[in-house]
Amino acid sequence: MHIIDVVEKTKPIASPIRNAYIDFSKMTTSLVAVVTDVVRDGQRVVGYGFNSNGRYGQGGLIRERFRNRILEAPPAALLNEAGDNLEPSRIWDIMMTNEKPGGHGERSVAVGTLDMAIWDATAKIAGKPLFRLLAEMKGRKANPRVFVYAAGGYYYPGKDLTALRTEMRSYLNRGYNVVKMKIGGASIDEDRRRIDAVLAEIGDEARLAVDANGRFDLETGIAYAKMLREYPLFWYEEIGDPLDYALQATIAEFYSAPMATGENLFSHQDARNLLRYGGMRPDRDYLQFDCALSYGCVEYLRTLDVLAAFGWSPSRCIPHGGHQMSLNIAAGLGLGGNESYPDLFQPYGGFPDSVRVEEGHIVMPELPGIGFEGKSDLIKVMRELAE
Repeated sequence: MHIIDVVEKTKPIASPIRNAYIDFSKMTTSLVAVVTDVVRDGQRVVGYGFNSNGRYGQGGLIRERFRNRILEAPPAALLNEAGDNLEPSRIWDIMMTNEKPGGHGERSVAVGTLDMAIWDATAKIAGKPLFRLLAEMKGRKANPRVFVYAAGGYYYPGKDLTALRTEMRSYLNRGYNVVKMKIGGASIDEDRRRIDAVLAEIGDEARLAVDANGRFDLETGIAYAKMLREYPLFWYEEIGDPLDYALQATIAEFYSAPMATGENLFSHQDARNLLRYGGMRPDRDYLQFDCALSYGCVEYLRTLDVLAAFGWSPSRCIPHGGHQMSLNIAAGLGLGGNESYPDLFQPYGGFPDSVRVEEGHIVMPELPGIGFEGKSDLIKVMRELAE
């Protein structure tokens, strides 16, 4: 059993939208294929992966560093003890050979992208959906029903309150009962009008979360907290710089309702520091670590161990990214749900074609691997890469 090639291609996911910090007009992603010599049902097993939106493609790191370590390793070093499947944790160790501690940034995205493809291949070789493989590995029962919320509400040229309301209504029409919008890219008064418009549209049919994308300093974060606590929000997300734990802890003194953060933390050490110093509250707040940006599922399992040591339930994790890898982790390891982008970052976001959102939940299909083969627009692009 061999990995015979690792292929990467940097693809555009450009869009005219923006949040409080960046615009997506030149955004890219890395699409990867891990090609094995294993055949299942007459087809060569290929694992696929890509990095989440908001971080650019990692082609240079993948092609020049991590790919070579996988392909140059003795084939047996990539396998489990029985020698009948890949072992993602061993492959992770090989990828991270000669890497110093810290410096998580872009490196964590490159490894997370490859790790996704490796888990996809591993589950396909086992002939199981990844969420069931993960559940078995941890000795727990998988729950294929997963909470999902609709992320949108971006700023873009010409988007008025009517367009914002129409967008949010479209999510409700598709079965979502929690929606999210961006704040911090306009004045506080304009954002208040935007929030009022959305709440008027969704009424008691759904809950609203807001996301500042790390834009605020302490003074602005507090000003927004005082404004936002007038509303029954699902959460107030990523208020300031992701590494400013003191800011996060201080905001908790002004905002007693749920907060969420973590999508721009890239290791279990970062997660530990957030829980030590960030004032996060395990009874109400949410953690948004994204495996595709933070060294993959191998590292995510370590992160869940950190959470357990601090008394946090995995159900407080609702990952960023809107991809099927996190859906599998949620279903297999008991997370609280997953982000979803119904209209954005296609074909990478979203669900297999047969999956529908009902009452804010989806049911995982019984597809081997991560389930990319069930999403026709995405698997077409992926197979072109492997061929």
